[in-house]
Amino acid sequence: MTEATLPAQDAANTSKEPGFRIQRVYLKDLSLEQPNAPQILLVAAEPTVEVEVDVAVTRLSDEIFEVALTATVTAKVESQVLFLVEAKQAGIFEFQNIPPEQVDPMLGIACPTILYPYLRSNVADTISRAGFQPIHLNEMNFHGMYEHRIMQAQAAAAQENAPAEESKIILPH
Repeated sequence: MTEATLPAQDAANTSKEPGFRIQRVYLKDLSLEQPNAPQILLVAAEPTVEVEVDVAVTRLSDEIFEVALTATVTAKVESQVLFLVEAKQAGIFEFQNIPPEQVDPMLGIACPTILYPYLRSNVADTISRAGFQPIHLNEMNFHGMYEHRIMQAQAAAAQENAPAEESKIILPH
């Protein structure tokens, strides 16, 4: 009976069909700081909130990548930090038989789009558990971020008189 299943498995492994698979989604890092508590908690003023979001890609093998989406939320009252939350939501994604020119946009657009709802939830939950009104991050345009980074990379390459590689995403690590 095992002999009958082996050819089917071999055929599946050597298939040239393109494939995209989410292997795992996980919270890689989470921190909350309230450096000026408890004194700042007694100040009756509306906080200002700054949000930064970034994407990083790490190649784990030829077909497997880790994409990490980081959000930093800083709330200040009268120029003092009320709280600071930093969360890194990550995922491991597998690409089989997908042309390289299609993998880069998927890493910069599709994968962060998959991770973002998890990140939003973790940030809001952490802020709420810290005793504050939850902050729900706005929707993100990862396509726009990807295109912006492509333009930055091309401009940097033009300044260095080096040829720019088309459709390559440049992400900070």
